[in-house]
Amino acid sequence: MKNEIDLVKIGLALAMLTLLFGIGMGMAFGVAEDSFKSYVAEGVAAHAELHDGKSEGKIWRYAQRAHFHAMGIAAVSMGLITLLLFSPLKAGLKRVTALLIGLGGFYPLSWLTMFILGPSIGRDAAHHHLITKLFTLVGVGGLLAGTLILIAGLLFGRPREA
Repeated sequence: MKNEIDLVKIGLALAMLTLLFGIGMGMAFGVAEDSFKSYVAEGVAAHAELHDGKSEGKIWRYAQRAHFHAMGIAAVSMGLITLLLFSPLKAGLKRVTALLIGLGGFYPLSWLTMFILGPSIGRDAAHHHLITKLFTLVGVGGLLAGTLILIAGLLFGRPREA
């Protein structure tokens, strides 16, 4: 079993880092929620021409979404990678698939980026920022590609010999 876990350890480590990020965000909210809200309010006030009456609430929600998505994606990724351990995929493909699934943890960083950038450049610009798009592409693309490879392997892979 150790050899099997070695095949997926990078993807599993990425998923666990995503989980730690989500837990950390939740803890930060519990300890300093007012600091998050003040950051948004001060940024919106300093760049009022870029914002409307909904900006403060929506930008605060971006931070919450980073937390929610990190927790959900981490849990799903760990489940998929565990399933991958028992799949009929060959060793090299298991390694790549686990990595791809683990990359899903970049998606919550897109929400964090929008939270960080939103107050100073506006919500729309934060959504379309290069870093936001990059995190979204790597996160969603990796998770989707890894999941599709796993599904294909489960449906069409050859059963492993005992």
